[in-house]
Amino acid sequence: MLTVDLAYLKAHPAQLPAFLRHQRIRTTPVSGGSICTAQRLTLDNGEHAFLKTHDAPPPGFFAAEEAGLRWLRQANAVPIPEVIAATEDTLVLEWVEPAAPSPQKAEQLGRDLARLHRSGAEYFGAPWSGYIGSLPLDNTPHTPDGPDNQWPAWFAERRLRPYLRLSVDRGALSPSDARLVDEVLERIADRAGPPEPPSRIHGDLWPGNILWSSDAAWLVDPAAHGGHRETDLALLTLFGGVPYLDRLLAAYQEVWPLAEGWRERVPLHQLYLLLVHTALFGVSYRDAVVRAAAAVR
Repeated sequence: MLTVDLAYLKAHPAQLPAFLRHQRIRTTPVSGGSICTAQRLTLDNGEHAFLKTHDAPPPGFFAAEEAGLRWLRQANAVPIPEVIAATEDTLVLEWVEPAAPSPQKAEQLGRDLARLHRSGAEYFGAPWSGYIGSLPLDNTPHTPDGPDNQWPAWFAERRLRPYLRLSVDRGALSPSDARLVDEVLERIADRAGPPEPPSRIHGDLWPGNILWSSDAAWLVDPAAHGGHRETDLALLTLFGGVPYLDRLLAAYQEVWPLAEGWRERVPLHQLYLLLVHTALFGVSYRDAVVRAAAAVR
């Protein structure tokens, strides 16, 4: 009789829908966010895997996540779940058993993040089309004219302006709110800090995308791309903040110190994900966008 295990799924990903449809693999619902349905798979030999499904995913939705996970794992710097199988509407990942955070795991995550960022990227952007939540994420590269970067212009045009427009179109931000953000866009080169080369970043590193296991902190649900390392660190402070943030940041600084003034630039980097939230979820995030934009000015 055929044994369905992780090795078989890796070799035959196209058969996964049939196995699920005919209940050949046991499934258990787990928490997986508001966009996808998440389940734990229990295979014939007792191994587990994590399954994400979407009834009608936009084109390339799971392909983008798969590409980002594989790219982050290539750095061999921070725990990232292995991709077991991927189809157009499903993604199967290595199962990570959840556990409580600890100061020691937070410190290790800080060191791991510094190594991940330092592994670098070829340019700002990525060779695949991305998603942030259910929204398209423009990863079109920007080829700099100078030796270091043109990150401020890339961030303004690829990460801020699209979600500002969408937020206004959907009524989450008023014209006066938009003018406030436009002032940030106009002055971003003066607020961005010293130039840095592209870092290999997670890109959606709010605390909910860190999965704590018994011995480490894992990164999940990336919007991975070549970006500014301060973006990842700024997003860690949103929505209540990651546990033991001070310990994490101190450990990061030991490996790769941040440029002077990084704390003052936190609102600029947060503005990206906050605009994504007004675009996705509406006016309830409007005050957070306004506060961040005002802090950048």
